[in-house]
Amino acid sequence: MSKTLVQSVFNESSSLRKLGEAISKNQARTTLSGLHGSAFSIVVAQLFKETDLPFLCVFNDKEEAAYHLNDLEQLVGEQDVLFFPGSYRRPYQIEETNNANVLLRSEVLNRINSRKKPALIVTYPEALFEKVVTRKELERNTLSVKVGDELSLDFVNEVLFSYQFKRVDFVTEPGEFSVRGGILDVFSFSHDEPYRLEFFGNEVDSIRCFDVETQLSTEQVKRIGIIPNVANKLLEEQRASFLEYIARKTVVFTANQRLIEEKLDDFYQKAEETFAELDQTVKQLKPEELFINGNTFSALLESFTHVAEVPSDGEIAFRTQPQPPFKKQFPVLTKDLQQKHAKGYTNYIFCDTVEQAKRFEDILEDLDADVKYQTAVFSLYAGFVDAESKTACYTDHQIFERYHRFHLKNGYAKKQAITLKELTNLEVGDYVTHIDHGIGKFGGLQKIEVEGKFQEAIKLIYGDRDILYLSIHSLHKIAKYNGKDGTAPKIYKLGSNAWKKLKQKTKKKVKEIAFNLIELYAKRRLQKGFQYAPDSYLQHELESSFIYEDTPDQTKATEDIKRDMESERPMDRLVCGDVGFGKTEVAIRAAFKAVDNGKQVAVLVPTTILAFQHHKSFSKRMKRLPVNIDYLNRFRTTKERNKVLEDLASGKLDIVIGTHQLVNKGIKFKDLGLLIIDEEQKFGVAVKDKLKTIKENVDTLTLTATPIPRTLQFSLMAARDLSVINTPPANRYPIETRVIRFSEEAIRDALRYEISRGGQAFFVHNRIENIQEVAGMLQRLLPDAKIGVGHGQMDGKKLEKLMLSFMDGAFDILVSTTIIENGLDVPNANTIFINNANNFGLSDLHQMRGRVGRSNKKAFCYFITPPYSAMTTDARKRIQALEQYTELGGGFKIAMKDLEIRGAGDILGGEQSGFINEIGFETYQKILAEAIEELKEKEFKSLYQGQEEKDKKWIKETVIDTDFELLFPSEYVNNISERLNLYHKLGELKDETELQAFQKELEDRFGPLPEEAQDLLDSVRIKWMALDLGLERVLMKKNKMVGYFISDQQSGYYQSNTFGKVLNYVQQHPDKVNMTEKQTRSGLKLLLRFGTIKSVPQALAALNPLHQATQK
Repeated sequence: MSKTLVQSVFNESSSLRKLGEAISKNQARTTLSGLHGSAFSIVVAQLFKETDLPFLCVFNDKEEAAYHLNDLEQLVGEQDVLFFPGSYRRPYQIEETNNANVLLRSEVLNRINSRKKPALIVTYPEALFEKVVTRKELERNTLSVKVGDELSLDFVNEVLFSYQFKRVDFVTEPGEFSVRGGILDVFSFSHDEPYRLEFFGNEVDSIRCFDVETQLSTEQVKRIGIIPNVANKLLEEQRASFLEYIARKTVVFTANQRLIEEKLDDFYQKAEETFAELDQTVKQLKPEELFINGNTFSALLESFTHVAEVPSDGEIAFRTQPQPPFKKQFPVLTKDLQQKHAKGYTNYIFCDTVEQAKRFEDILEDLDADVKYQTAVFSLYAGFVDAESKTACYTDHQIFERYHRFHLKNGYAKKQAITLKELTNLEVGDYVTHIDHGIGKFGGLQKIEVEGKFQEAIKLIYGDRDILYLSIHSLHKIAKYNGKDGTAPKIYKLGSNAWKKLKQKTKKKVKEIAFNLIELYAKRRLQKGFQYAPDSYLQHELESSFIYEDTPDQTKATEDIKRDMESERPMDRLVCGDVGFGKTEVAIRAAFKAVDNGKQVAVLVPTTILAFQHHKSFSKRMKRLPVNIDYLNRFRTTKERNKVLEDLASGKLDIVIGTHQLVNKGIKFKDLGLLIIDEEQKFGVAVKDKLKTIKENVDTLTLTATPIPRTLQFSLMAARDLSVINTPPANRYPIETRVIRFSEEAIRDALRYEISRGGQAFFVHNRIENIQEVAGMLQRLLPDAKIGVGHGQMDGKKLEKLMLSFMDGAFDILVSTTIIENGLDVPNANTIFINNANNFGLSDLHQMRGRVGRSNKKAFCYFITPPYSAMTTDARKRIQALEQYTELGGGFKIAMKDLEIRGAGDILGGEQSGFINEIGFETYQKILAEAIEELKEKEFKSLYQGQEEKDKKWIKETVIDTDFELLFPSEYVNNISERLNLYHKLGELKDETELQAFQKELEDRFGPLPEEAQDLLDSVRIKWMALDLGLERVLMKKNKMVGYFISDQQSGYYQSNTFGKVLNYVQQHPDKVNMTEKQTRSGLKLLLRFGTIKSVPQALAALNPLHQATQK
C-alpha cells in the first residue's frame, strides 16, 4: 500500500505528462525545475516504468546519489537499478583501489553489455571522471560459460591464469579461483558473489553462486561471464568515457550540470598535477587517456536525450516545496498539519519502520491534538509538499532530525569474517591445552593404522617427547592456549601430577570467586528496590529524537534495562559494547526514565574530560526536556562545586556527572535512584569498595568497552545481568588503518586531505616534553592550518576550553597526549595519527582509533612506528592485529587477544590473570563454567530452583572406540586446516537438523560424501543416542558393539526412568541385546552387548529401537 501511495502522488500531474512527451520525442535538452526531496526520485521512477528506455541519473555527490538510489531501488525494484561508483580516491595511486567498488563498476558494464532489460543507473561526478574499458575490449576479455558446455578444466585453468587470477584453497575475494576434484570455484569481477561450477567429465553440470563467508551455494544460474579486473589502470587498453559506453537511446538526467562540470574540471586538474610529479621512467597513461573533464562531458551529453534540472524557471516546472524544518517541535508540526488539512491537502508521514510509526502516533496522541494525517511505512530520503496534487509527504527522520542512513550493496564485506576464524585456527607448533592432560604442542593431523584400517587423530607433544594421539571425536577437550602474548607456557610430562594439582588449585580459587559473586547476586535478588512506572510520552519523544536508528542490540539493551527498572528488584546490569556503539545513548534513556519518575541519577566516570564530555552529550540529548544536569570534576571552582552539592541535597539537580569525587562522604543526595558507572575497571579498589555500599539498593547500570568473552558471559549470567551491544551503528565506514614510518610527506598529505574535505584531525604524541616541537613541525608542513596542543599537565580550565573549541570546530588539528583516549567525541574529526604506536597497549590503541569514524564519513588512522624489525615481537603482533581488524566491532575481535584476558581479570578480580596464564584462557573458562554448575547444584540449589531440566543428562560425554574408518579422506578435503575445522564443527553440532545441514554443506562444497565420511556422520548419531542412554563408552571392534554404563554405582542414574526403560527393552529383546557385568580394575561395570555389527549403519540400526524405547 505504501509503495502505490508514493507512486500515485504525481499520477495526475500535467508536468509529468509533458516530460514524458519530451522524452519520447527524443528532445535534445529539456530543463526541469521545482522538484525537491524525494519528488525527483518518484518522477524518474514513474517515467522509467512508462518508457522502457535506459536511464542514467547523475547526482552532485556520492551521498546524494546513494540516497536517491535507495529511493529508486524501492520504487523500481532492485534488479533494475544499478549504482555506478568511482573506484579511486586520488588519481594515479594504484594501491588505493576500493575492491568492492571495482566490482560494482564491472557489474554495471556487464549488465549494459548483456541483452537484459534496460536499467536505471545512478552515478556521480567522481565515477564518470574515470574512463572505462571499451566494449570490444570487455567482450574480448570475457569467458562465457553455460550449463551443458563442453569444457576441460585445464583449459579454464589456463584462461584464468591469463586473466591474472590466482589459485587458492578457498575463494574469498575477486580475482581468485580454486579447484577441488570436479568442482571449480571462481570469483569474477562481474558479480558480487563467486561462482561454483560442477563438472561431470568435461561437461559443465551445474553453476551456482555461493556465499564467501559460509562457502555455501545460494542460487542456481544458467550462464555466466567471467571477467578480469577491468579497472586495472596499468592495462594499456583503449578506454572510453562511460557516456560513450552506454546505449545512445539512454535518457540522461543531471542534477546540476554546471556543478558536475566544475567538479570534473577540478579532478582533471588534480590528475594533471599528479601526473606531472610522477616518475617518467615508468610508462603511465596520460590523463586524457584515463579521465574526462567538464568540456568532454558537456560535448558527450549533446548526443543524448538530456533532462537537466535547473534551480528555477525550467521549461517543465513542477510545483513542489521541500519539507519545512520542524526542529522536533511537535506544536509547530501539529499546527502545520492542521493548516495543510484546512487547505485541502492530504498529509502523509513516512516512517522507516513500524515501530517509528507507532511511536509517532503515540506522541501525537499524548498531545491530544486533533490532526488529520496518515502514517506510511516507507523509507524516503527527504519530504516534500506538492501544490498540484495537494499532497504533503513528510518524513519522520526529518521531523525528529534523526540521521537517515543509506545502504550501498557490499557483498564483499563478509570477507573480513574469514580472517577471524584464522585467529582460532590451530597451526602446527601452537600450544594447546587438553583439559585432562595439560598443555602440549599441536603436531598436526595424523593418520594412524589400527588393525589394517586408517583413523585420523590429532598429535599432541608433551614434555620429554611424550606423544598423545587424540581421537577426532574428542576435539572438544582441547583448546588453543591463549595466555599473555609471547611467554611460553610450562609443558609437563604426560601423566605427571603437576597438571592435576594446578587444575584443582584453579578450581578451588575459581569456586571461591564464583561463590562470592553469586552470593552478592542472591542478596540483591531478595532486596526490594524502587519500582518505576512504564514509559511516558516524554520518554517516547526522547527516544525518537535519537539522530541514528537504533541497532537491534541497542533496542534489546534498552528493553532489558527498562524491564529491570520496572521490576521491584534493584537492577545490577552490565552493558558491554565496542567503542562508538551507542552505550551512552542507552544510559541517557535509563537516566531520563529515572528522572521522569522523580529520582536522581549519578553518573560516575573515570576521567575529568569524560565527565565534561558526558555532561555535554546528556545536556544535548535532553535539551528540550525538564531536566537539570551538572557535573563535578577537579576543574570546577569551589564555588561551583558547593552549588552542585547544595542542589543535589535539595533535589534541584536531577542528574550529576562526576569523577570518583561522587563517592565521597560529603556528597548527599535527596533521592538517588540510579547509579551509572562508565568503565568500572578503570577505578581503584578504594572507589570500588565505596561503590558497593552505595549500590546495595540503588539501581546500577555499568557500561564497559572491554569485551567480555562469549563463554564467560554465559557463566556470568548466573551472577550478573548482562547486555551485549555487538552491532555497529549503520552507515559507519570501517576505519582505514595504515602503519607508516615517520614521513613528513605522508603526514602532510593525509592532514591536507582531511582539512580539504572540511574535517579535523588528532595527532597523538605521548611525551609532554617535546609536544610543542611536534606541533611546530605540523605548523611548518601546513602553514594555513590551525593547531591546538593539549595535555594533562595544563591548567584544567584551559584544557576544557581547548577541548570545547575543538569540538566546535574552532581549529583543525589537536596535538595531544593520550588524554583523548577516553570518550572524547568529535564526529567531525576523521583522521588520527598515533606517534610511536608500538609503545601502546592494544586496548589503548583501539580506544584511540575509536575517536575517529564516528560519523558517516570514511575515517583514517595512521600508526607511526619504527620499522618492524626494530620493534619487539609483542608490539608487532599488536599493530598487525589492529591493521587486520578495521571493521566495526573489530574491537571485540582484537579483544580476542589481549582484552579478554584483561576483561576476565577485571570481572573476577586481578589475581585471576595468573591462573589464566598458567592454564590458558579457554580451559580457564571451562573450569569456571564447571564450578558455577556445581555451585548451582549444591550450595545455591534453592536460588536456581525450577531451572533444572526435566530430562537430565546423566553423563557429560560418550567416548567412541572403533576400528571402522571414520574420517574425511584427504582426497575429499585436501586442505589440512579445513579438515580440522570440519572436525571441530562436527564436534559442536547439537541435533539431527544441524547434522543434516552440515551434510548438505559438505556435499555442496566438496561433492558427494565418500563412505568413510558418511560413517563419521553416523558415528555422531550413535554418540548422541549413547548419551541419552547413559553409556559412557561405546566399543565397536571386531564386528561387535559393546556399551559401558556409568561406572559410579551410586549414581542417581540407576534409579532413573531411563535406566528402567533400558532394562525393560533388554528383557523383551534378548535376541538383539543383552546386559552383563564385568569385573575391571576400577570395580564392577555393567555392559550392554549387541549381536554381530559389521558396519556403522548396522550399529546405528541396532541402537535405534532401544533409544526410541527410552524416549517415549
